[in-house]
Amino acid sequence: MDLVSQGLLGSSLAITLAKAEETRKAGLIGLIAGLSADLDFFIQSSQDPLLNLEFHRHFSHSVFFIPIAALVLSLLLWPIFRNYFAWHRIYLFCFAGYLLSGFLDACTSYGTRLLWPLSEERFSFNIISIVDPVFTLSLILGVLLSVIFKRKYYAQLFLILCSLYLVFGWTQNQRIQEITLNLAKENHQTVKRILVKPTLGNLWLWRSVYQAGDIYHVNAIRLNPFTGEHQIFAGGKVNSFNPLKHDLPIQQDSVLQQDIIRFDTFSNGFLALDPNDENLIIDVRYSNLPHTIKPLWGIRIDVTQPNQHAQYELMRDKSPETRQQFIDMLFNKT
Repeated sequence: MDLVSQGLLGSSLAITLAKAEETRKAGLIGLIAGLSADLDFFIQSSQDPLLNLEFHRHFSHSVFFIPIAALVLSLLLWPIFRNYFAWHRIYLFCFAGYLLSGFLDACTSYGTRLLWPLSEERFSFNIISIVDPVFTLSLILGVLLSVIFKRKYYAQLFLILCSLYLVFGWTQNQRIQEITLNLAKENHQTVKRILVKPTLGNLWLWRSVYQAGDIYHVNAIRLNPFTGEHQIFAGGKVNSFNPLKHDLPIQQDSVLQQDIIRFDTFSNGFLALDPNDENLIIDVRYSNLPHTIKPLWGIRIDVTQPNQHAQYELMRDKSPETRQQFIDMLFNKT
């Protein structure tokens, strides 16, 4: 998730292990530990545009890296906090702060290598958006109240509420999947793959992608969790792209082909050629609006230069029209 939530989660967990007089400093250590997992974002290369995509949420988010990260952080923080804590207490707070960083990111749709190096699988539970104000504000309240009153019970309470919120996200995910499967059935389609994910900042409006044959069908679904009423915003469709079986005039051992395979791994196989740009391979999971195939990001390829890296492109649409259309869908005004 976003850095604020990551840091606050780490702070909350560290506070739950602190004594009353340790609350503030333990919360600060946990905050630093929670933020540190995303330092892998700075692994970049001007020569290899996909290096950042490959290593973000990689080894630093693995469950096997937690004790190592806690050790490194505790050694770095020891000179600062040695007058307040024994080293093993600093390690404990670092461990707690770092503990759920990978899991929280795996709750989104981006993909996190939780079991590296035993597995290269990118886990995506798709139960919360990368930014969710309800989740983040709950963590803020828990940390602030604990720090102000020096009582860890507030952090514990709001951690429980956040856990319930994730369970709510999982429930919504299952119901949206059921609606998607019923939609495909009504259209006499056999579903090969399905992906549903919440849109930015909420658990009401979801993006639904399913593959029938060689075609991805994209829709938006708004589900009221209290009444069970739902609305489907009909979207677009696009032919799937197989990175190993395609008609592009490039060799399998070329740099460009390997970049396509790397982007396929990052996108969990949800690739397509942009219908409006034959040189752009897109990640169908993401779009600026939940019912369209207009991409949020993709890689630009040049088949005339197969030994050159593909270029990563971000196509974020911040126009007032797009923002208003999203709001209208979210609040059922369209």
